[in-house]
Amino acid sequence: MRFEELPGLSVSVDQVVYLPHMMAPPDKPHPFAYYLSIHNASEETVTIVGRKWIVKDDSGGTLVVEGDGVVGHTPVLQPGQTFSYNSYHVISEPSIAHGTFFGQTDEGTPVYVRIPEFKMELPE
Repeated sequence: MRFEELPGLSVSVDQVVYLPHMMAPPDKPHPFAYYLSIHNASEETVTIVGRKWIVKDDSGGTLVVEGDGVVGHTPVLQPGQTFSYNSYHVISEPSIAHGTFFGQTDEGTPVYVRIPEFKMELPE
C-alpha cells in the first residue's frame, strides 16, 4: 500500500509539558505530556487509522513506536474539522520526537501527515 501526502492535512504540536510527578519506570524517569491537533483543511474526509513515532535521545538511542489509531480512537475528520488529543512519552534523557499519522480518505486513498518534531528537554 502506498500512502500519499494530502494537501491541507496538517498536525500542530500545541504544548509539551514535563510532568515530574507522574509515575515512570526507573530506566525512563522523565515523563512528558504532549498535546497535538490534527487539522483537516482539505476537501476530503479522512479517517486516521495509525501512527508511527520516532524518539531519539541525546546519546543516539532511537525508539520506534507504531500502532493502530490515535489514543485508542480512529478519528474521522470532515473537511474543516480538527481532532485534538494528548498523550505522553517517558524518556531517560533529553530527546526529540517526531512521527507520522496514517489515514484513509472516504474514497479509499491511503494518506499520511507528518507530526512535527518537538523537543523534550529536562528543566535545569
